[in-house]
Amino acid sequence: MNLLQKPILFPLNEKVRLIQYITGENSMLEHIELSIYDIEPGGKVSYHEENFESCVVVLSGKVTVDVLNGKIYSQLGTRTSVFDKVPTHSVYIGKNRFYTITAETKTRILIAASKTDQSLPDNLIKPEDVLIESRGSYHNKRYVQTILSDQDTISDKLLVVEVYTEGGNFSSYPPHKHDQNLLPKESILEETYYHEINPTQGFVFQRVYSDNRLLDQTMSCSNQDVVLVPKGYHPVGVPDGYTSYYLNIMAGPIKVWRFHDDPEHEWIKDRL
Repeated sequence: MNLLQKPILFPLNEKVRLIQYITGENSMLEHIELSIYDIEPGGKVSYHEENFESCVVVLSGKVTVDVLNGKIYSQLGTRTSVFDKVPTHSVYIGKNRFYTITAETKTRILIAASKTDQSLPDNLIKPEDVLIESRGSYHNKRYVQTILSDQDTISDKLLVVEVYTEGGNFSSYPPHKHDQNLLPKESILEETYYHEINPTQGFVFQRVYSDNRLLDQTMSCSNQDVVLVPKGYHPVGVPDGYTSYYLNIMAGPIKVWRFHDDPEHEWIKDRL
């Protein structure tokens, strides 16, 4: 089971480069698809997701998103880099829509998608709509920007969250999982982690493991890597001197985020 996806850096044309492309055909994921592009000014990416809802996240730069027979969203984007640490624009797009993303400046975009039976309206998610919070203490501090949560009605299945973790801290910690239908205590959600690191030569460590250790992988993740979490616990550790950014996509049978801490490590919460 290969959980670490390296950037593919595939040039589609002189203005568009594909960085990551993850589907149910090239991974073990059942509920999530993910694609990331670098686009030069004037470059375009067109999509039609017949059975998937999508969330276009403007990681950096500015874009226009044109939904056929729908709205045109212009001048989207607030950052020159994800490490500006400010919320950005995102666009939720319902299933079976044709849409085009055009770069107005040098741009990086991420498209998160999940299977759905629901046809929901398109929705512009403005920076001021993003929920901002700090979590953890001691060496477990991180800064969270939630774009799509399990509390909103924008999407049917998708959850999308950005997380910043400074060097010397752990994130997604204490280790937790969400891979069993044990509501209200635990829900089933697949997850992906798209990593960026500042400075870019840095790395972070991520472990994905199950209680019985039949799944147990520890990975050194570099800039623009993606880690797949079909199940299991999934903590991230950041070395001193580097700042970690990752974007989480979660999706499953129902949009409920209820997680279970690893009982061997949940004691750490007593001092957080």
